[in-house]
Amino acid sequence: MTKQAAHDLGGVEPDASAAIDRTDHPLTDFDKSVDATFYLLSRPGSRIMTVDELRRAIEAIPPPDYRRLGYYERWLTAIAALLVEKGTLSRGEIDAKIAALRGAA
Repeated sequence: MTKQAAHDLGGVEPDASAAIDRTDHPLTDFDKSVDATFYLLSRPGSRIMTVDELRRAIEAIPPPDYRRLGYYERWLTAIAALLVEKGTLSRGEIDAKIAALRGAA
């Protein structure tokens, strides 16, 4: 038997019977920033990552984190994982920048 991935919930209760929120949600500045970051990292001039790699990295997020994170938070988590995977940044560099930004806030 294969293990159910956090993103693959088709037919799994209670999620299968839950109502789907079909209302449009305005994008926040955070959402737009994450989208722009991915665009810059995936555009033909840089091509550091692809949309397929992003999807794979999102699907690899551990189930508890996947369920807790919002849509663009998953994107950002996946982008960071891919940057580390490809050796573009180290986890330490990312953590140091996060700490600096939190300290400035």
